Amino acid sequence: MRPLLVLPFLAVFGLPALAQDLPRPDFADPNLPGVQLPDGGAQPEEVPVPDTVPGFDVQPLPAPEPASKAEAAKPERPPLAPPEPQNVRLDKLFDSLKRERNEKAAERIAGRIQREWSRSGSASVDLMMGWAAKALQEQKYPVALDFLDQVVTLRPDYAEGWNMRATTHFAMNNYALSMADIERTLELEPRHWGALSGLAAIMKNRDNKELALDAFTRVLAVYPMLRSAQNEVSTLSDEIAGQSL
Repeated sequence: MRPLLVLPFLAVFGLPALAQDLPRPDFADPNLPGVQLPDGGAQPEEVPVPDTVPGFDVQPLPAPEPASKAEAAKPERPPLAPPEPQNVRLDKLFDSLKRERNEKAAERIAGRIQREWSRSGSASVDLMMGWAAKALQEQKYPVALDFLDQVVTLRPDYAEGWNMRATTHFAMNNYALSMADIERTLELEPRHWGALSGLAAIMKNRDNKELALDAFTRVLAVYPMLRSAQNEVSTLSDEIAGQSL
């Protein structure tokens, strides 16, 4: 759950129709000020257009040359392949994240995964997620919950909505409600290391070090190079070993 992923704001603009039927002036009206017509209202003589323009040597465009046999034999370019489904993209990213042993490179892959998670597929949900994230940062927790309640109602299959609501409940020390939202998040996305880290934090607050260690171990199974989880596993392992002596 922490650090909080702040989603991009989405502005929706609407423009009213402004078209109006306006009267068109009669430019042949002799009473119209500023318009001078020839005597008797006669139309001006037409000026003949010359066949050629002096000073310009205009030549006809040459006919296009026929394509060579080699060019004609080239196959047409295949149509662009449709984009991969989100679950396929996520599977590939998680495979890369699990194999990566460079911490900075792993952070970049994790960022790409978080951007995939942030895509709800609904402009309204994206907007409310942005408002909820802002309210959460400003510690306006009831405001954030109002938006997030609507998010999980509109998109109950959107894991990030449940995860952010779990984060908000955790910030308000509502651990039971946070746990319920974490469980729902993990049902939708078992690899969500933020939700797993939140579960571990709640277990630590309840002084259940074994379950906290188990949760952080699950984090490292997904994201091995997450330094905070590495430190927690090391610390908890030492504390549990010391208790057993």
